Amino acid sequence: MCQMNKDKLINSAVKVFNEDFHAPLERVAEVAQISKRTLYRYFKDREALITACYADMLENWYQAMVTAFNSDNEPIKQLEAMLHAAIDCGVKYIFLHTLEEKHVDVADMDKDKILAYERTKEKWFAMVPELQEKHIIDNRLSAPWIRHLFESMARTSVKALDSGDVAPNDLKKFAWLSFSRSIGIR
Repeated sequence: MCQMNKDKLINSAVKVFNEDFHAPLERVAEVAQISKRTLYRYFKDREALITACYADMLENWYQAMVTAFNSDNEPIKQLEAMLHAAIDCGVKYIFLHTLEEKHVDVADMDKDKILAYERTKEKWFAMVPELQEKHIIDNRLSAPWIRHLFESMARTSVKALDSGDVAPNDLKKFAWLSFSRSIGIR
């Protein structure tokens, strides 16, 4: 029951903060259908709840990336699936983009989950030089540059969707076309 309430609060916080980042914690408790007192039993303050949402995002991102990476044996299809997964995760946790400049305190987060997240990023990052050696990706671009392009494309996709400037059914197609062409995939 305890973990269920905590998960319910985190999911409700993601929903509420996506709609209004400055909403009071009382609104989160209301959406979760849990008392304010129970909310404060799990999270001492807004910062603790946001950190929990960030940890939840990392866990979901990790799972999505592993699934995407394992979805195909062809590296280009893996890369495309990973971009789509990053966009989906970014859309779900859009309010966290308002915190881009702010560093979330990871001291209270599960170290194993953070390590798994980092290892998954490194696994993706290791694909780039391999694809460059095969002349699939332009070798004039550095791997860190390509990683930043990937992250920026996911962020741009989320912002475009949020603004309503791009139809949801076109979003991933446009993102992949833009990203793949920018790194030399034809």
